[in-house]
Amino acid sequence: MTTRDDDRQVDVVTLVNEIQGHLLLAATRQEGHEAAARLTARLDWLTSHQRADLERQFAAEHLALARTSWQRTAARSAELRAEYEARYRRLKVRLTAACLALAATTVPLTLLLLAPLRR
Repeated sequence: MTTRDDDRQVDVVTLVNEIQGHLLLAATRQEGHEAAARLTARLDWLTSHQRADLERQFAAEHLALARTSWQRTAARSAELRAEYEARYRRLKVRLTAACLALAATTVPLTLLLLAPLRR
């Protein structure tokens, strides 16, 4: 794969991520508006102006809470990734050490066992 292909692949991944983010944001906004409408429908004493203002504020708060939740999720995801990468590196070092120890014991033992056959 050439650098140009890599750049295109990165661009496609970026585009897909942006589309997913846009769709998630649009869905969350819609959920906020629907929840606000359900809330204000029960408050039949509100004027239309009060109802619209409450729906707007509720939807904005819903979006802010969702954004905070996404940020916390992203931060936790980064923490977990770092933890798993560190654990993977430690396991890789241990496995390499075990393989080297096995090789270090196997080669001399093989030579010792084969020594009588060489005479």
